[in-house]
Formats: sequence, C-alpha cells, structure tokens
Amino acid sequence: MISANIDRVRERIAAACMRAGRRPEDVTLVAVTKTFPPDRVREAVRAGVCDIGENYVQELLSKREALAEEPVRWHFIGHLQSNKVRYLADWVTMVQALESVSLARELDARAARAGRTIDALVEVNTTGEASKYGVAPDQVLPFVRSLEEFKGIRIRGLMTIGPFLPDPEGSRPMFRLLRELRETLSRHRQQNLDPVHLSMGMTGDFEVAVEEGATLLRIGTALFGSRPRKS
Repeated sequence: MISANIDRVRERIAAACMRAGRRPEDVTLVAVTKTFPPDRVREAVRAGVCDIGENYVQELLSKREALAEEPVRWHFIGHLQSNKVRYLADWVTMVQALESVSLARELDARAARAGRTIDALVEVNTTGEASKYGVAPDQVLPFVRSLEEFKGIRIRGLMTIGPFLPDPEGSRPMFRLLRELRETLSRHRQQNLDPVHLSMGMTGDFEVAVEEGATLLRIGTALFGSRPRKS
C-alpha cells in the first residue's frame, strides 16, 4: 500500500511540475513518519523515499536505531529545543525549524564538536498564527544576518507550514510569500547562507506548493494513511 501511495504522490508531483514548468527531479519528497512504526518507514525507504522527517527527538532516535541498516537521510522538522541538539548534531541531515539565535548557537557549538556543518532551514510564520513557531516574514533577513557568526551551520533556505484550510488554494499566498523571501535572501551575501530550498507543502496542499516553487515536500498522511489515535 505504501509503495502504491508513493507512486500516486510522485505522479501528482510530476503533474504539478508540468503545470509550473519545473522538473520533478528538483522536488524532494520527505516522508513524515511521526507515530508510524519503523516497519512502515522501512517500507517507504525501500520504495525509494530516503528522506525521512520526524517531529520528536526521542522518536527519531528510536527509529534511527531500528533502521540503522537503511540509507536514510534524517530531517528534524519539529520545534527543536536547544537542550536536545546534542542528540542529533553528529548525524542529522537537516534541521528544518531554525527560529531562534539560541538554537543556532547550540547547533553551531555542537557542529564544531562533531567536526561538521549542519544544514538548516529558517522557519517562517507566514500565516501570523500565534500557535505556530517561526520568524515573522519582515524579520527573516535581519534574523539571517544575526546568524552570520555561526560557521557550523549552513542556512539552506526557508520552511513554512500552511494554514490548514479545506481549499489548498488558501495556502498559495503563504507559499508565494516564502518564495519571495527566498529571492530576497538570494541577493544577500553571507558566508553561511546558501538559500536553495523551500520546504513547504503537506498532504493537503503540496501541489500548490510545487507550483509556487517548493523543493522539499513534507508528506505523511498521503503516504501512510491516517495517524493512529492515542488511546
């Protein structure tokens, strides 16, 4: 079932790319596996989805151990507390939720100890909802400038969460805003800045995200089905 779902999602991505005049190979599918067991994650990886996103550190660590033999690129996509960075810094592929200088400082320090550079995306609150994390759109450039001293992180672009509306078109203004913000960043010269990526779009609105320039799609339900309810 998961393999068939992946094929269907890839077909929809390809169709959205065609509408936008883009290449499907420029869009990476990140499977969001929160609450799904390792055997289902393994099935997705063996069906060709090697970028896996997790929201919680403990769950990520558990699945990484269970899937140690698989060629997984792990993305942390939730709100990351500074005191949890030490668990991820040696190996995480990308941190998709950078939204504070204190987190950047800890990532930088841990990267230095690990002898590596950590790729990160700045999270932007494009909806203005108080319940969501992220930097305000008008503060993105000042925030990025404030991170210039941190050589252990590489700012690879921007990430946002859409507004969860019944009509996916409701997400288009937010996705377009994120693309415009990346274009602004691309004109800014900074040693640790290489703003290639736009991480936006989930199961309900990923086709609109592709049309607006997404390079990373965070998709869970369309691949794995509804998440199990907590008892």
